[in-house]
Amino acid sequence: MKMKGAKAVHYESGPNMTPLVDVVMVILIFLMLAGQFGGAEHFLASNVPMNGGPGSVKTPAEIDEPIEIRVDSPSPDRFTAVAGRISAKDGPTLPVALNRLREDLNKAGRKTPDIQIKIAPGHNVKIDHIVAVQEAAMRAQFEKIGYAKAH
Repeated sequence: MKMKGAKAVHYESGPNMTPLVDVVMVILIFLMLAGQFGGAEHFLASNVPMNGGPGSVKTPAEIDEPIEIRVDSPSPDRFTAVAGRISAKDGPTLPVALNRLREDLNKAGRKTPDIQIKIAPGHNVKIDHIVAVQEAAMRAQFEKIGYAKAH
């Protein structure tokens, strides 16, 4: 007597995954052999100059600190601008003082394109006063003019 029940039970388990696993393993092994391990480098190599950090080289323009012009407003219609030893209480005297400062720096060996001006406005300074300081710096032939956070 033959048993037909054992052959009658057949489970369908889905598609055969063995070829897929074989192909994925071959691709993985190929990528491992063909790739490079970059564990020795901590930073990406670049020709762009850095401002700081390991391997950076400072140029003379980066060594010189920018000249900070602090702008305060004692009243809504007036402002004072202080940059180191120069001080101007109104708009017309500021370009003359900045021009004198630029000439002194040029005599000290700093070239005009390397001099950086940083305008640092106070909390209650109007935008008109900041623009007046920037225009004064431009009239004094400064080329690099930037801004700092309010002090």
